[in-house]
Amino acid sequence: MAVSYVHMVQSGRGFHKGNLSYANFSYKGRRSNRLVFASMQTSDHKVDSLLDSVKWDDKGLAVAIAQNVDTGAILMQGFANREAVATTLSSRKATFYSRSRSTLWTKGETSNNFINVHDVFLDCDRDSIIYLGKPDGPTCHTGAETCYYTSVFDLLKQQEDEGDNLALTSLYALESTISQRKTELTGENEKPSWTKRLLLNDKLLCSKIREEANELCQTLENNEDKSRTASEMADVLYHSMVLLAQKDVKIEDVLQVLRLRFSQSGIEEKRSRLSQKPLGH
Repeated sequence: MAVSYVHMVQSGRGFHKGNLSYANFSYKGRRSNRLVFASMQTSDHKVDSLLDSVKWDDKGLAVAIAQNVDTGAILMQGFANREAVATTLSSRKATFYSRSRSTLWTKGETSNNFINVHDVFLDCDRDSIIYLGKPDGPTCHTGAETCYYTSVFDLLKQQEDEGDNLALTSLYALESTISQRKTELTGENEKPSWTKRLLLNDKLLCSKIREEANELCQTLENNEDKSRTASEMADVLYHSMVLLAQKDVKIEDVLQVLRLRFSQSGIEEKRSRLSQKPLGH
């Protein structure tokens, strides 16, 4: 499995071509095959060598998966040939090969919902590819955020396809639940849940965030065990996400802000925020 983090230590030599470079990285003992963008110019034969290293099937194709760079959500899966990968690297738009039409196609060429590629990965066997990118809108032709919204376990239990259960990791499942509670606020006759109480009372919500943040800090100050720290952080995260829902801010927006700060020092980032504040603040 290929792994990529901002603070990886490069363990091998890389090469560059146009806006494409290839490098081997290691992270915690793992190897990562990573196609990255660069500005250095070099000869075409190095790019050809890279594409030669991919284990294309007997039709010259490999599985290509598009993944959201901020949420980690698997957006879609298609197939790519050499030309599709080369086009993706040069255009930074996720490009695939249509087996039914026998031609290249770029996601978004008709809907304008492009997937803007930030990075490209090869798996350990070099027979599948990940386009790591930011979608401009819904990826699925149905209008769903991703093409994966049908739970097999739900099908087995309910014997019907509701088609509205996105494959969500824990963080986004929590966000979805909080959002659902917010939509249920109108016409509430029974005793509201804790989440609904928080959504109905800004003062209570803010006091809980401050309280939980203080308890998180106490786990460090009092040298409490790791499980206690994890528990308190979960409380801070949950209550903060209720505030985000109240402000109609997505956790994806927060993660995007963090990603954009990766290449910026904390001092520079704080300085830029101060310069953006209105006069009188």
